[in-house]
Amino acid sequence: MLAVATATAFLLLAGCAVSPAYETPTAAAPQTFKEAAGWQPAVPADTLERGPWWTLFGDAQLNQLADSIDISNQNVAEAVASYEQARALVREQRASLFPTVSLTGSGARSGGGGEQQTNNNFKAAIGASWEPDIWGRLRAGVTGADASAAASAADLAAARLSAQGELATNYFSLRQSDAQIALLNATIDGYKRVLDITSNRFNSGIAAKSDLLQAQTQLANAQIDLSSQTRARAQLEHAIAILLGRAPSDFSLAVAPWTLTVPEVPLGVPSTLLQRRPDIAAAERRVAVANEQIGIARSAYYPSLNLTGSYGSGASKVGDLFNASSSLWSLGVSAAQTLFNAGATTASVDAAKAGHEAAVARYRQTVLSAFGAVEDQLSATRALAEQLALRQQASAAADQVEQQMLNRYNAGQVGYTDVVTAQVTALSARRSLVQAQADRQTTAVALIQSLGGGWHTPQPQ
Repeated sequence: MLAVATATAFLLLAGCAVSPAYETPTAAAPQTFKEAAGWQPAVPADTLERGPWWTLFGDAQLNQLADSIDISNQNVAEAVASYEQARALVREQRASLFPTVSLTGSGARSGGGGEQQTNNNFKAAIGASWEPDIWGRLRAGVTGADASAAASAADLAAARLSAQGELATNYFSLRQSDAQIALLNATIDGYKRVLDITSNRFNSGIAAKSDLLQAQTQLANAQIDLSSQTRARAQLEHAIAILLGRAPSDFSLAVAPWTLTVPEVPLGVPSTLLQRRPDIAAAERRVAVANEQIGIARSAYYPSLNLTGSYGSGASKVGDLFNASSSLWSLGVSAAQTLFNAGATTASVDAAKAGHEAAVARYRQTVLSAFGAVEDQLSATRALAEQLALRQQASAAADQVEQQMLNRYNAGQVGYTDVVTAQVTALSARRSLVQAQADRQTTAVALIQSLGGGWHTPQPQ
């Protein structure tokens, strides 16, 4: 037995790791963002906090809704369960490194025909088996499970960020709908007054029937727009309810003042994006998982070893089981090596290597897409800031033209077609201004998301 133990210890000490040494895959990271000209650089004192980023918008109602995402959103709940499952699989893999101990017991009575004596046979034993991880196959499984759990943790962070971003986007879109509805209601009131004036002028023989019909058409079109906007608001309210894990029929958001805050989002250097975005973290960890799969596949080239042992007793009476004379023991070692499988092991290794290359490609594509998303949102943020100032100017000018056309129409200086044109232009300009204000906020949300938001990943235990 000493010889067996010595040989086993030698084999364990001589064990080797079959997995390739892991190296984080390289990905091209630019020195600066192309669209970041004139942007506030991030420094340690003012970088975007990895916390409740939605509070940057200063909207108390949004803060209240977003705080409940972790508790009630079902996509987040699914990601939490997946993470817990991954942690459990890590514990399962780690358990494979240790011996398995079992307890067995049996009782039997046997005999034959005629005068043959019947016999009782009772046995009780404790047994153990252990597969020494000589070639590192089991350790590769543990390392892969750890990496998979880390990827799942990043997936959870990504699910939270996605739900938070979708909630903020829908919320600001809903507040935009409130503003559009208020604008359309005010416009409808104005169109009704104009219709009354036009009707009086028509009844007095001053205005043509076509003027009256155009005024009625303008009012009807505005009412149609109001109906469409009301429907859009209801759909946004339903979407928010679902994000919060609520039935749409049990949820409503009252009209509230629209907080138009657009936060200044500081930028870091592009390389920090690789550390901030959870989708990039998840993709990198899955490269590590694929790396360990190569080691697991390679381990099939080497023999497997299993050590077993048991100690127990056997007797014809239960009471005799604990007598020293009834004791039984055994120690054993077994080894197995595949001699021929028509290249199946090599094919398995090749498949694992290809899977690793695919994971590396997915990681690099994720990085490229992340950089592209940031550039897109930076470009959109700059353009929308410029457009907002122009929209404000255009809306103010269109309002003046509309009032002037109404005054000139009442004075008989222009036809009603000129009034209609001015009304259409003014309403379009007002609605475009409201849309531009909402676009700036939703783009800020998208920029924060593209920069990784405020996320952290729980560490596997």
